Amino acid sequence: MSQVTSNPEKTLLREPRGWLYSLWKFSRPHTIIGTSLSVVALYLITIAISEATATLSNLIPLILAWIACLGGNVYIVGLNQLQDISIDKINKPDLPVAAGEFSQRQGKWLVGITGSLAIIIAALSNQWLLMTIGVSLAIGTAYSLPPIRLKRFPFWAALCIFTVRGVVVNLGLFLHFRQTLTQQQAIPPAIWALTLFILFFTIAIAIFKDVPDLEGDKQYQITTFTLLLGKAAILNITRIILSFCYLGMIAAALFWLPDVNPIFVGMTHGALLLVLWWRSQSVDLENKSAIAQFYQFIWKLFYFEYLLFPIGCFLA
Repeated sequence: MSQVTSNPEKTLLREPRGWLYSLWKFSRPHTIIGTSLSVVALYLITIAISEATATLSNLIPLILAWIACLGGNVYIVGLNQLQDISIDKINKPDLPVAAGEFSQRQGKWLVGITGSLAIIIAALSNQWLLMTIGVSLAIGTAYSLPPIRLKRFPFWAALCIFTVRGVVVNLGLFLHFRQTLTQQQAIPPAIWALTLFILFFTIAIAIFKDVPDLEGDKQYQITTFTLLLGKAAILNITRIILSFCYLGMIAAALFWLPDVNPIFVGMTHGALLLVLWWRSQSVDLENKSAIAQFYQFIWKLFYFEYLLFPIGCFLA
């Protein structure tokens, strides 16, 4: 086991800059960026499809949804860190609780405050945002917290991740924005296509995310697809799933989606598919840093979808 040197516990009043940086790490920045992009993208898609006006008053649902989703995000990833301190000291020793920058008590306060804030804001908005936040927090709790702790089982762990990112967030936020902005609740084909794309994309994220964490998961008997199938097989499965996502979106744009520009979607998704295969050829599966970098690359592709799809809708 690697030795981890604990940093002194930080407080907001004594060391504000250091505390805020630890909070940023505690929030898992790659998930915060993904959550923020998904909220903004679904708002813009609603504007484009519904031909609504992005007035100042119409920004209020966006701001409330963003704050609620950020609170839910921090609750979910924070709860996971509080339950995985020993594992994180091996797999992710720079995380604030594992490194001693935050005490368990501080972590519990952060999780409690952010989770409560998310629920309160959602309850003051409408039923769709409350459903989105409530279901996400319930699944996130079942994923990490004993006695259920679904992360112990690879199938159920993956199901938790792609259900929240793929289905709950996309459908729930779109219905929240559409009801708020237009009083309509129908889900158009473009949203179904985006939901299916993100659903399968998140499956790839869910099965690949444990490849860099092989050592700690094995020591603490956390069964993952990486332990069951091996790193090379997981890399190949990930590439196949992501390729299916891009080819499926290109086909949908060409033959099924009236609300998107097929030329823009086809060219951008085809280019990203080529970049994916080019980048995946250079992954050294014996180098933990290289694996982690490729995992972050997959997240960047995830971000790109929430940037490109709204543009495709506005160009339709």
